[in-house]
Amino acid sequence: MGTALEYGLSPEGHPERKDRMITSALFVGAELAEAPYEAGPVMHWRDVREREKNAGTWPVKADRDRPRWDWSPLEGIGPLRFGMSPQQVAAAVGGEVPAGRQGHYPHWWWRSAGQWNLVDDRFEKTGVSAHYSYQEGLPRLGAVTVHGRTGPQVMYAGIRLIGMTPSALDAALLQHIEDDDAGLLFTPGGSPVPAGLNIDVSATRAGDAAVSEASFASADWEF
Repeated sequence: MGTALEYGLSPEGHPERKDRMITSALFVGAELAEAPYEAGPVMHWRDVREREKNAGTWPVKADRDRPRWDWSPLEGIGPLRFGMSPQQVAAAVGGEVPAGRQGHYPHWWWRSAGQWNLVDDRFEKTGVSAHYSYQEGLPRLGAVTVHGRTGPQVMYAGIRLIGMTPSALDAALLQHIEDDDAGLLFTPGGSPVPAGLNIDVSATRAGDAAVSEASFASADWEF
């Protein structure tokens, strides 16, 4: 069982994100029912072994308790610069040890052999996740996700991007794009964003509700 952000139609008839979560479910055949998330095909689709565990509470930091991070589009966010190594990323967030790491082998059926490639580092205290791409065989920082419930606040054109209700953030971004003729793109999750910034605005669960979070990326990163 899981949850997903609810979508609906705006008064104008356009699809839009809502501010609450609804339930979702994974259904499997009898041969996988005993332990579906340990079965190869399901792990390939959604590997949850190193996913953040939740104790059943969903605290959201008040905006006044969040540090402020500056964002330089396509270059970096806060103390993190795109192109950093994992060691440099950890040093930039005060030497914090990642609470979780995710990676993959070049092919999922080669788990017993081959080079394991680091993909994500999750820093719980800082409230961010670092995402890596491979340049000349080495992991380099390509994008950063600022967690919606606990991450630092990031401002864009006077708009708070983190910890907001998704519908309010979408409305503010659309208004800014219209006012500044900034060029409109839609993220994979359906959120409107200004063109040319390589940003993905999404939402994360906070109990039955949702709050916004965002991923900031280098120019060559593909969401």
